[in-house]
Amino acid sequence: MRSSSVSFHHLLRMTDDTGILEHSVGSIPRRKEGYSTDDQARALWACIEWLDLVDKEEAKQLLPLIDTYLAFLLWVQTDEGHFHNNIAYDRSKEQEIASDDCLGRCFWACALSLVKLPHPDRQLAVKSMLDKLLPQLSRLRYPRGFAYALAAGSLLIRHQIGEDLGPVVNRLAQNMADMYRMHSRPGWYWFEPIIAYGNGVMPWGMFCAYEVTKRDDLLAIAKESLDFLISVMTNERQQIRPVGNHGWCTAEYRAMWDQQPIDVMKLALAAAKAYEVLGSSEYRQVVERCHAWFFGENDAGLPMVNEAEGSCYDALCERSVNGNQGAESTISFLLTEAMYVKVTR
Repeated sequence: MRSSSVSFHHLLRMTDDTGILEHSVGSIPRRKEGYSTDDQARALWACIEWLDLVDKEEAKQLLPLIDTYLAFLLWVQTDEGHFHNNIAYDRSKEQEIASDDCLGRCFWACALSLVKLPHPDRQLAVKSMLDKLLPQLSRLRYPRGFAYALAAGSLLIRHQIGEDLGPVVNRLAQNMADMYRMHSRPGWYWFEPIIAYGNGVMPWGMFCAYEVTKRDDLLAIAKESLDFLISVMTNERQQIRPVGNHGWCTAEYRAMWDQQPIDVMKLALAAAKAYEVLGSSEYRQVVERCHAWFFGENDAGLPMVNEAEGSCYDALCERSVNGNQGAESTISFLLTEAMYVKVTR
C-alpha cells in the first residue's frame, strides 16, 4: 500500500534505452554529456526502494527501469571487476581513472538488488557482477568507497548471503576508524580534514558495520561523527543547511552556496540508519528536516522540487535555484522521499 505520493515522470523522461542521462537543461535531457555509471547505480537504488512503497500498477512502471539500469551496469563492468563511469551519448567509453566511489556505489546497488529483487534472471545478472567486483574491494583507498562497501557487505551478511564478507567488513571498518582517529580532534569530529560532498555516507557505513560486527568503537564513531555532521548542516532556524560546494567546509571556513540535494539525501540516509539502530526520535526528526529542505524549509525559502514531475533542481543558490533538473538531484529527492515515508509511517 502506497504511503506517499511521488511522481516518476521525470525519471522516465531522463531515461532512454541505454540508461539515465546525467544532465538536463531545465527538465529537458541534455544528451551532450551522456551518462554516468554513478547515476545508474543511484537510479537502481531509488527504484528498488520505491518498489516497497507503490502498488502493483506503479511497480510495472519501475521494473523496466530497473532492468535498464542493471543492463547498464552489466555492460560497463570491466573484466577485472571495476565499473567504467563516464559514457558518452554514442555509448563510447570516455578516458578516466577508475573510481573508488563508483565501485562502492555499484557494490551497494548490486547488494540491494540481490536482497530485494527475487526474479531469477535479475539474480543471475547481479551475482555475475558481484563475483567479479568482490576482488576489487581490497584495492579501495578512499573513505566514501569504504563506506559504500561497508553498507553493501553488511547488508549481504545480515541476509545470510555474504557470510565470507566478515573479514572484508572488519578490515574496511578498521580503515575508517583509523582515518577518523587520525583527523578528529576536539571541535572537529570527522574522517577527513575537510567536509566536502556526500558526507553522510561515512557515518551511515559505520552504523551498517556496527550492525554485523557489534563493535562498540564503530558505533561510537558513527554516532559522534553523525552528530557533528548534523550540527554542521543545521542553520540558526534548525533547518538543514548543506555545506556549499564553492569551497566546502574546514574548521576555519564554511561555504554557504551552492547547496546540493545529494548532501541532504546522504544526511537523511545516515539519520535514518541511526534511527533504525538506536531508536532515538532525534534522528527521525533529522530525516523529516531533510525532507522539508526539498519543500522550501531551507536558507533561501525556495522549494527545490516540482512535485507533479518528481524532479529536483540541481542546486540551491543564494537568491534562486539552479533550474536544471539532472539525474543526481532528482534521484536524491526520490531517495529522501522514500526514507521519509519509511521512518514516518
